Amino acid sequence: MREVEVPVLIMGGGGCGMSASSFLSEMGVEHLLVERHSETSHLPKAHYLNQRTMEIFRGFGMADPIYEVGAPLENFGHIRWVTSLGGDGPYDRRDFHEFDAFGGGVLKAPYEKDGPALPSNLPQIRLEPLLRKMAEERSGGRGEVVKFGHEIVEWEDTDAGIVATVLDRAADERFIVRARYMIAADGGKTVVPKLGTPMLGPTGMLEMVSTHFKADLSEYVDDKSMITWSINPEGEGSWSSGALVKMGPTWDRHSEEWVIHFAFRPDDPARFDEAAIVPRMRELLKIPDLDLEVLKVSHWILDRIHAEKFRIGNVFLAGDSAHRQPPTTGLGLNGAIHDAHNLCWKLAEVVSGRADDSLLDTYEAERLPVGADNADWALSAFTNFAVIDVAMGLMPGAPKEQNMAAFAAFFADTRLGASIRGRFAEVINTQRVEFHAHEIEIGYNYDSAAVVPDGTDMPVRDPFGSVYKPTTRPGHRLPHAWIERDGRRLSTHDLITPGTFALIAGADGAEWLKAASAVADELGVKIDAVTIGGTVSDVDGQWAEVGGLEPGGAVLVRPDQHTAWRTQEVPTDPAAALRTAFDAVLGKAAVPSA
Repeated sequence: MREVEVPVLIMGGGGCGMSASSFLSEMGVEHLLVERHSETSHLPKAHYLNQRTMEIFRGFGMADPIYEVGAPLENFGHIRWVTSLGGDGPYDRRDFHEFDAFGGGVLKAPYEKDGPALPSNLPQIRLEPLLRKMAEERSGGRGEVVKFGHEIVEWEDTDAGIVATVLDRAADERFIVRARYMIAADGGKTVVPKLGTPMLGPTGMLEMVSTHFKADLSEYVDDKSMITWSINPEGEGSWSSGALVKMGPTWDRHSEEWVIHFAFRPDDPARFDEAAIVPRMRELLKIPDLDLEVLKVSHWILDRIHAEKFRIGNVFLAGDSAHRQPPTTGLGLNGAIHDAHNLCWKLAEVVSGRADDSLLDTYEAERLPVGADNADWALSAFTNFAVIDVAMGLMPGAPKEQNMAAFAAFFADTRLGASIRGRFAEVINTQRVEFHAHEIEIGYNYDSAAVVPDGTDMPVRDPFGSVYKPTTRPGHRLPHAWIERDGRRLSTHDLITPGTFALIAGADGAEWLKAASAVADELGVKIDAVTIGGTVSDVDGQWAEVGGLEPGGAVLVRPDQHTAWRTQEVPTDPAAALRTAFDAVLGKAAVPSA
């Protein structure tokens, strides 16, 4: 049996695995990706790509192909609530709330100020083929690295690393792969059960049905909304009445494809009766004669879980293998890509010999708390819809007549009706925890051995997850600011190319440039060092607002664009100070005290 030896084996060719492949290729790390299916997913799955994801993709040259085919912001930066799309009843076709979301409308200005890339919207059925193409191109395009139609049929983690048997399903041939490390991005289907890693948190809370279909709904929807929510007495509430999402490839009201999500109780026998799905769709939409073609019906269980550990020996859990949560706030696929981004630069440093294996322990230390927090946030946003329903007067399980009476009171042209509508508006605006979650998207921070604390307090986080506070405090995402270098307008994020550290110093930081050059030569790391006001200019004055540095200070930024170390002055020996910081970050020394 032939053998293949690579530093990294990736199990799973979904959004997480293929992103990891592209990241590793850009950083020069040999690897092999194995996906048992011959094609990318046929399920719509996730669609919103948040600002952090798109700026990560931008840094790897992967954003533009997504923007080219994804929905423009003016076609997805809005959310709409209606009683129904069709129908001729007294409360049908009523719009009762809408607001901007995901960086659209009035939210665009803060998103543009805080990052070099705006969000995008592209369902996984359209995104994954793009990610596959980009992964194949970055690995040489010969199909030798990204292997679809191949399955890891057995594997073990030995003292020498991973030993896996891979089956070429088309040729019915097997070969052995030896790797130092394995990224488990298989959705938790095989690796987690074999490892026996506990998954913490509630599961099986609700069964959801997602129906992907073709129909002309241009008469009933608008151009700007990503999601159209229905709330009506027949459906009893938000998740039971359904959420309608554009799937493209046209992104205005003429979208050719759609997905509608609605809930069943796990004990409802009708949940697997696909013959009942289309009638229920027509009933909820109140378009009884809607001409539609069902493309796919999928069932999924509502979980809020994360693995107890993200690293087990030489295996790293990422994406759905590590955490699964409700779709609210869009933290599933985005979190998976952020997992890969965090892990891959560390793998690159370790397999090159520049860092100790202990650096890889910081993947769990950093991403597990973020994954758990994201799961909690998503579940809270999901359950908040029940509060919205109650504010409208709808009660789950109540007789239809009772819910109809609540609707009548809500829409009544009376003082009480106005009061109910006013209170409802207050309550529904709390759903900005999902749709205005800018701080959740880009404001998370890390605390691990790969971060050198400077003794400063963490900024207070917005309880609604909306308002992002930029900071260069160690562990946080580097704030974006536009700078000019050699006549070119760049983001501060552009200083961090794949596998590169950045050292950003104040106007009096010329000594830091010499220190960075010396340390780069000594340690073999890549450092792009600049002085703001010296080698680069702060063209809009934004760095002065967000940099938080004294003229002699400096901040070291990791390849994942998170700050690793910060000082506010030039020490006697800048090279020694920087070397000490690198030793800590790369796992070669204890973290220096603040």
